[in-house]
Amino acid sequence: MTLLTDHPTTRFRSPDDTTAPAPAEAHGLARDAVRLMVASSHGITHARFRDLPDHLAPGDLVVVNNSATIAGQVDGHRADHGPVVVHVATPLDDGSWVVELRSAPDAASPVLDAAPGEHVEVGRLVLTLLAPYPAEGSSPTGAGNRLWRVAADGDLADTLAREGRPISYGYLDRHYPLSAYQSVFSTMPGSAEMPSAGRPFTDALVTRLIAGGVGVAPITLHTGVSSQDAGEAPQPERFEVPETTARLVNAARATGGRVVAVGTTVTRALESAVRPDGRVVAARGWTERVISPSDPARVVDGLITGWHNPEASHLLLVESIAGAGLTQAAYDAAVDEGYLWHEFGDSALLLP
Repeated sequence: MTLLTDHPTTRFRSPDDTTAPAPAEAHGLARDAVRLMVASSHGITHARFRDLPDHLAPGDLVVVNNSATIAGQVDGHRADHGPVVVHVATPLDDGSWVVELRSAPDAASPVLDAAPGEHVEVGRLVLTLLAPYPAEGSSPTGAGNRLWRVAADGDLADTLAREGRPISYGYLDRHYPLSAYQSVFSTMPGSAEMPSAGRPFTDALVTRLIAGGVGVAPITLHTGVSSQDAGEAPQPERFEVPETTARLVNAARATGGRVVAVGTTVTRALESAVRPDGRVVAARGWTERVISPSDPARVVDGLITGWHNPEASHLLLVESIAGAGLTQAAYDAAVDEGYLWHEFGDSALLLP
């Protein structure tokens, strides 16, 4: 696994006691009723996500990820080791798959003692561990490998469709249906884990944005598993920036509008389609782009995002866009005000 040479400067206590255990709907709330922190050079404002249009301006462009979440978690059994939870990250071009093995029954921690040649039974299939992905040493601690390239002796996609469930972790109060892991933009199945920054949007909110002169444009980036350890870089991910979106981004920048990315996935896709002259072009394929203060974002001006764990690689991307000072101020305020973390949690709009 590729390790990061940069490390986030933002420091805050672990959010384990303020993790959202359930979607807003489980408490009778609308999706856009989650909290929204607006952090800019003018200070910090606490609002609700439904207030987003009040903080954007005509000519701004909101770029969203239309990737839909698949049922990527399935129970498995390791020969001579017992039950395991398998997180299926992505299919590769050669027909193999990337998976992560995690502890049963709640996937609370990665399994790091697997070895090449080992077999894992998943339903009626057998997965054979071929090699660590993308290279030996996928755990920053050096204690084993977290991700594996595997060969399946049958149709793994069909097994997931029949027996899979959304990837989840031990902090949720129960399993939720796949529909809870989709956004109003989810039209292109392929993400192992939900591109969660877009989850609080509703049809009514999108209508208000457009009616107010704020553009909305899609990209596609299919996420892998998001449980990166401290110091671990994001995996290569499939993406596409359509020609129409590229034109809209360039037009917004040329006329003084802000390009606001909905999530780190959108930022990664857009920044993987920037030419040396700063223009965005249509692009597709695999991206290994790691955005950080030493290799910063070039076209994204603002970011709508959830809250990330200490030392997560996503924090480097946030600091690249918002700056270290504003990022630290936002996280300090989020901790002090009890904002909720993880995929069903609260949101931030960062406008440096």
